Amino acid sequence: MSNVATADFTNHKYQGFSLAPSAQSKRLLELRFDEKVVSDFLAACAEWPVQALEYKSFLRFRVGQILNDLCGQALQPLLINTLVDRNTGGLLITPEGLNQVEQAEDMVKFTTAVAHLFGRSNFDAMSGQYYARFVVQNQDTSDSYLRQAHRVMELHNDGTFVEQDTDYVLMLKIDEKNMEGGNSLLLHLDDWEHLEQFYADPMARRVMRWAAPPSKNTTKDVYHAVFDTDRGGQPIMSYIDQFVQPKDYDEGVWLADLSEALETSAKKVSVPVPMGSFLVINNHFWLHGRDKFVAHEGLRRELMRQRGYFTHAKTLKNPQQV
Repeated sequence: MSNVATADFTNHKYQGFSLAPSAQSKRLLELRFDEKVVSDFLAACAEWPVQALEYKSFLRFRVGQILNDLCGQALQPLLINTLVDRNTGGLLITPEGLNQVEQAEDMVKFTTAVAHLFGRSNFDAMSGQYYARFVVQNQDTSDSYLRQAHRVMELHNDGTFVEQDTDYVLMLKIDEKNMEGGNSLLLHLDDWEHLEQFYADPMARRVMRWAAPPSKNTTKDVYHAVFDTDRGGQPIMSYIDQFVQPKDYDEGVWLADLSEALETSAKKVSVPVPMGSFLVINNHFWLHGRDKFVAHEGLRRELMRQRGYFTHAKTLKNPQQV
């Protein structure tokens, strides 16, 4: 299994943004955009409302180009290299000055620009757009744990019940009120103590059925194994406990053991995400979830999700620091 990269990212400064390891994990890097770059980007994109990005998919790449140019064209190669690198593969991104709920549409523009520098977002059947916005409140009657505030949403990969490739997941916090708890939970596959045990089991490659509840707006079941192997021969995973449908006792018991081994891992990290900040992770070797909230009648959190596939088959050389 891969080891954590030895390169020192501390206090690296680029044109318009900086990069450093996060406090929670050396694998998760923090990328901060200068407030001037953010304001210049929004000014350059002011002519296009979010609806324009929804209707004209090529504009999503144009706003990406604008942001990359403002960063001296160093942003795109850094994003690509970081997200495909097995040693990292995750970013906590903060655009300075973009942290109020009134700026929600600007947040969607900014995240869209970042995502379309390394990939393209898939159609999200839940929302009918290339992204989904949803609210978590104190009381909820939904058919999945996504909106249920008072329980942990267990570690999982996205895209397990669709036929589209899901290489990355982007999760933005737009708003929150009366919040305590609810941190993002992350686990890098190579840090997981039980990876070798489960990856070596013949059940790891048994094709299983995956079916989604009505709220996901998809009715077609898909079939795949929990584990696969990437081009470099390393384990990758496609798993979510809520949607896998074991056909027999052996599958059911193995999946229950797998779930318990993930949830009790000492390598799971808890990451607070400020308003306006967003996580981008490689969906194949990072699992993600969410801790529970403390109950409060006025509890409210609004999130945005984009997920999709990489459009660059090869990594680029590291950009020059400036």
